[in-house]
Amino acid sequence: MAETELERAEKRYAQAKARLQALKNREATRQRKLDTRRKVILGGALIDLAERDSGAAAMLDRLIRNLPREQDCKAFADWGTPSPARSSSDPETPS
Repeated sequence: MAETELERAEKRYAQAKARLQALKNREATRQRKLDTRRKVILGGALIDLAERDSGAAAMLDRLIRNLPREQDCKAFADWGTPSPARSSSDPETPS
């Protein structure tokens, strides 16, 4: 039995719909990966800054202490918050 024009159109429609969904899924995956990459980069930059700036170190410590999810807190349980090395040029070092 030959396919009717309606059946062929419905088949093409279903294929196009599946292609569109696949494209949407790929874009969503790309966006999630980009978001994760941005978070990793910013986290690294914040840690690096905290090693040089006591204000950033204090902010990082506050952020960690105020994490709302217990599983996130556990990730930092045995991690020492970076703190800036004191030097003679540090304005917070008493003379």
